[in-house]
Amino acid sequence: MTRDLELVAKLQGVDLRAADLQKEIAALPKHIAVIEKTLESHQRKLEADRALTAANQKERKQLDLDSKVHEQKISKLRDQMMSAKTNEQYRAFQHEIEFCQDAIRKCEDRVLELMLESERLEQNVKAAEEQLKAERETVEQEKVQARDRTAVDKKKLDELLAERKQLQADLNAEVYNAYERIRKRNSVAVADATDGRCSACQIELRPQFFQELRKRDRLLLCENCRRILVYNPAAVFDTGADAPHTPSGSGSRVDMS
Repeated sequence: MTRDLELVAKLQGVDLRAADLQKEIAALPKHIAVIEKTLESHQRKLEADRALTAANQKERKQLDLDSKVHEQKISKLRDQMMSAKTNEQYRAFQHEIEFCQDAIRKCEDRVLELMLESERLEQNVKAAEEQLKAERETVEQEKVQARDRTAVDKKKLDELLAERKQLQADLNAEVYNAYERIRKRNSVAVADATDGRCSACQIELRPQFFQELRKRDRLLLCENCRRILVYNPAAVFDTGADAPHTPSGSGSRVDMS
């Protein structure tokens, strides 16, 4: 394998790892934003339950006050009944008393309903508070982990970019330009051809073309997908791992046909 073919394969490994790191660095803030949005949603739900609990208590207090007003009214009506001069007046007082008693019963029934509802609301609030507390702790932990992971990823990315810069400097300019042109079309610009096929598009290579490729003395492109083909049975391909170095001259010819 010529030095330039070795370097361009290594360059692709660096670029693929750098792209993965860049995706991860970009994804971490989005992940934090999602869990924070979920946290905000749960906070709003808790506030809504608290508001319902407060409204429940307020209505119960008002019903208690209404009942007391009706009781006071009944007491006054009974006093007035004692001075009724006709049966019609007596029945009118009695009817008003029954009306107030009915209102008191309705208040009491509603208070009972609210008390049962209040128990459920208070349980919801308590459970939501506990859940929200646990979620906040989890979110804070994930934020710390995300910041730490981002710092590690950025350090690795800086190292890869420095390595890339050196690879670019070492590469034949014509080979590098060909690699960049292909990379603009496809994220993977270099494909393995060790088994007689292009590993990118899976087309079977012509025997004569494959024999030329095995010589490893010039840059050849896949006749189908136009990616750079590399024949190297000794290397683990597309991992970015260092491949064995076999010097074979000062440069490589680029066959763009």
